[in-house]
Amino acid sequence: MMNKKVPALYKIGRFILKPIFLFYYNPKSIGHNKIPKEGPILIVGNHKHIYDQFLTIIKTKRGIHYMAKKEYFDDKKTKWFFKGTGCISVDRSKKDEDATKQALEVLKDGGAIGLFPEGTRNKTKEFLLPFKFGAVSLAKKTNATIVPFGITGDYKFRSKNLTIRYGTPFKVGNMELEEANNKLYKEVERLMKENLKEEKSNKRSK
Repeated sequence: MMNKKVPALYKIGRFILKPIFLFYYNPKSIGHNKIPKEGPILIVGNHKHIYDQFLTIIKTKRGIHYMAKKEYFDDKKTKWFFKGTGCISVDRSKKDEDATKQALEVLKDGGAIGLFPEGTRNKTKEFLLPFKFGAVSLAKKTNATIVPFGITGDYKFRSKNLTIRYGTPFKVGNMELEEANNKLYKEVERLMKENLKEEKSNKRSK
């Protein structure tokens, strides 16, 4: 059974990689203090790069069970890492009931789930891809808190614009799933635009 206990490999990886990641990519984090220190949460936002999850991992002591595509678990070279750090395998070719069950167990145990509702990395020219309903559905079933975030910028050495901004956490409550999903989408979109607005303002002030 999955639980909220932080896996040893997750702790070790965070300890070793945190200073390296911070130095190399020089990311800016805004509002990470909004992440609840306890209780079931879903950390949800846009997906632009394979390292997106690290932006949150290095800013909270909580262990986050990320939903990761099944292919990572099928590959012997990466299986040990994803499994050892508490990730949940998701078969994107179907409605993966087993993955949903594992995620529900984590949340019912007061743990944290991280997922990207776009379903895949956005490699298109679209600002933000449509959101799948997984995040709001899990939140509604477990009364978990959704913590939205928006990521913008480039993953480059000593990046000058890589930014993650967290919004105000909220619960689905009595909202219909479509309403909750629209609220989540608009909030992530707003956070991304706020990043870009601040980046533009900083450039002007230089």
